[in-house]
Amino acid sequence: MFANTILWGLVPAAAAAFLVLCLAVSAIGFYKLVYFISIGYGFSIAAMALSSLALSFGSAGPIAAAQALLLAAYGLRLGFYLVARERNAGYRASQEADADRGGAGGLALKLVIWVSVSALYVCQFMPALARFAADASLRADPLPALSLAGLAVMAIGLAVETVADRQKALAKRASPKRFCDSGLYRLTRCPNYFGEMLVWTGNILAGAALLGNVLTWALAAAGYACIILIMIGSARRLELGQEARYGSDPEFRRYAETVPALVPFLPLYSLKKARIYLG
Repeated sequence: MFANTILWGLVPAAAAAFLVLCLAVSAIGFYKLVYFISIGYGFSIAAMALSSLALSFGSAGPIAAAQALLLAAYGLRLGFYLVARERNAGYRASQEADADRGGAGGLALKLVIWVSVSALYVCQFMPALARFAADASLRADPLPALSLAGLAVMAIGLAVETVADRQKALAKRASPKRFCDSGLYRLTRCPNYFGEMLVWTGNILAGAALLGNVLTWALAAAGYACIILIMIGSARRLELGQEARYGSDPEFRRYAETVPALVPFLPLYSLKKARIYLG
């Protein structure tokens, strides 16, 4: 039932339970608006991954299990990292002026964000769901090499963003008022966002051969496109914030003009003019 419902045309019915799960987890955003897309996001991904492993009742193959475990690790790491960051007095003080991401907004706005982001999380998870369904129905993977490559990209992405977050935390602890340009930040000004892009690129590669029909492909593609746009928008937002804070520093100017904004070795040094409204 799990397999047939997902793969053969009844995706909305199959995804309904995961949507409810994401709604329950991300409801933390009613306490603070930004939690819909931060803490609620990380723990929603982890909840879907762990639930899929439980629902598979041992039918999941090694690739499906590895994909789910990587997503669970990704979601739990992100969720707990964000919880710890929220408890940091210095971070809270830096966010006080950022009212649009802090807690403002009426109930109608919060309801729209709550439902839309929860649906987005299910779409992002669709490649993993399709793989679990294929394993349950004993459907062979026609492109195992692509699936394994996807897992490798996911693992690299998870490692990159984990290391990047740690390096920035250490740099800020040593010099709170200075921008971070050490470690992975020598290759890109946003290695954590780049790592996130790798995780979701690997996820869609790992499930691409098993997405099956147009509907599952459309949902997965929408989820992937949205998270990539969100990362580009987040990098743009960070750039604008750093310009305001460090723009008069000649050392920062040299850094910003020589280190790529998002993708290492891609000579794109500014996203300020990008018309991205997500992130």
